[in-house]
Amino acid sequence: MRTPKNITKHELIGLRAQIVKARNPANVGITGKIVDETHHTLVLAKADKEKRVFKKCVELELEVDGEMIKVDGASLEGRPWDRIKKKK
Repeated sequence: MRTPKNITKHELIGLRAQIVKARNPANVGITGKIVDETHHTLVLAKADKEKRVFKKCVELELEVDGEMIKVDGASLEGRPWDRIKKKK
């Protein structure tokens, strides 16, 4: 079960996300579904296009079971399969 404490240990693809804080002000407010994830980036799909953002430069809100969870993007840095195995 995904909770605010263990969200970084779970798969993010498929979750809805909104950028609430970013080093680049143009990225603030971007909302979409996470469709891809790399070592350093997340790809958010909007209705008409996809937007790639750097993890370490943003703070996001992820929607999990109708609840919004705030996550610092720097805590998501790393390859998805390595991040899931990483100990805190």
